[in-house]
Amino acid sequence: MAEDLEIDGRVLIPAAELVWTAVRAQGPGGQNVNKLATKIDLRFDFEATSALTPAMKSRLRALVGARLDAQGCLVVVAQEARTQAGNLAKAREKLADLVRRALDPPKARYKTRPTKASKRRRLEGKRATSEKKAGRGRVSGD
Repeated sequence: MAEDLEIDGRVLIPAAELVWTAVRAQGPGGQNVNKLATKIDLRFDFEATSALTPAMKSRLRALVGARLDAQGCLVVVAQEARTQAGNLAKAREKLADLVRRALDPPKARYKTRPTKASKRRRLEGKRATSEKKAGRGRVSGD
């Protein structure tokens, strides 16, 4: 699977920029879990790539968060399948999904103002809560 990763026609990540290693997986798998390395650890140094624009890189950096390692590489792990090839395909698809989500800039939020009715309802609710709590004082023993 040493082939380029096409995201959506706009972006193509060269295979040389994807580094993967296979390690032993956790979980079910019978006897194979102790002797086969099927878990895939896929690393992509997106800061050094020329396939992404600086804006895409910053959106991807904000999106991945804890998936960055100490060197700043994006780490994607897959261990759902019982075969190495299956997990590699899943890891590549996970990476493609992450990059796909970072391609398009988010919609700009425009300012809105609360309506008069919503302000009135909010203040009435606050007033009702205040009256309810004011009635919780000590009872006089007259």
